[in-house]
Amino acid sequence: MKRIFSGIKPTGHLTLGNYLGALRRWVEVDQHQADALFSVVDLHALTVEHDPARVRRLSRQAATMMLAAGLDPDLCTVFVQSHVDEHARLSYILECTATDGELRRMIQYKEKSARARAAGQSVRLSLLTYPALMAADILAYQTDEVPVGDDQTQHVELTRDLAVRFNQRYGHTFNVPRATPPPVAARVMDLQDPTSKMGKSHDSGAGIVYLLDEADVVRKKIMRAVTDSGRDVEFDPENRPGVANLLEILSACSGGSPEELAGAYESYGALKKDTAEAVLEVLRPIRERHAELAADPGHVDEVLRKGAERARGMARPTVDAAYRAIGLLPAG
Repeated sequence: MKRIFSGIKPTGHLTLGNYLGALRRWVEVDQHQADALFSVVDLHALTVEHDPARVRRLSRQAATMMLAAGLDPDLCTVFVQSHVDEHARLSYILECTATDGELRRMIQYKEKSARARAAGQSVRLSLLTYPALMAADILAYQTDEVPVGDDQTQHVELTRDLAVRFNQRYGHTFNVPRATPPPVAARVMDLQDPTSKMGKSHDSGAGIVYLLDEADVVRKKIMRAVTDSGRDVEFDPENRPGVANLLEILSACSGGSPEELAGAYESYGALKKDTAEAVLEVLRPIRERHAELAADPGHVDEVLRKGAERARGMARPTVDAAYRAIGLLPAG
């Protein structure tokens, strides 16, 4: 059976983009067709300025939401990254495999470091090196496929390069994984800025549908979504990004292709109304299940404890082998 690894970073409340771009596929497809591991990758949240208490709170919320969305601990492994030491152990080995130039070419490093400097903040070294940690997350489990949005495919390509380089230099140790982006709504865009990804850590939440938003809040955000000049409803992501984003969301929530759906609407208002109702129907059972799980934190803790134990047992042989291959003396 193929092995899948993917994770969610606890830097903000999970969004509709997180669900349509990743979580739903994990639930409906990946956990049933693969030996799948899904992690709250909390170490990645430390690469920028953060409130420690908030990181802990969001990590628990993300884990709870993953279970609420339908991940089944009997079918897959759900755990918190920092609970498995092998991630940090392997990260350093892969830093010793990567080059400075490779890491500085990462688009997310360029964008986030530029924003930090513009705000007068220092840039943490971990922001540069975290793609090595992401590669460790993947390679520690001999992963075959990594379900990711298109904004993360560059990191998976780096992971592949590092695996091939390590295998060539030190002997075959890692499987070489591949990215598997979802076919629809791989990158849900901000409702107020349809040229930008719907990110969970944006300062303004006006264009972001959070999974725990109340129904009236969801309706209001979608009804106020930025559209485009003109009146015709057409699926044209390049020239009509606002309308295209709504059609992508509606398509992902209710079925049908964005192109086909566009032909059914004569006004932006009708499109927005139907999109809002489709989104609410998708989120309703998740919100209800989240409330049940949040009321029983001990159950979530037990799921995470067992998940980390299972993940640790899967990762340790590979990481130990990498330590030996690169030249480190085995512990007695």
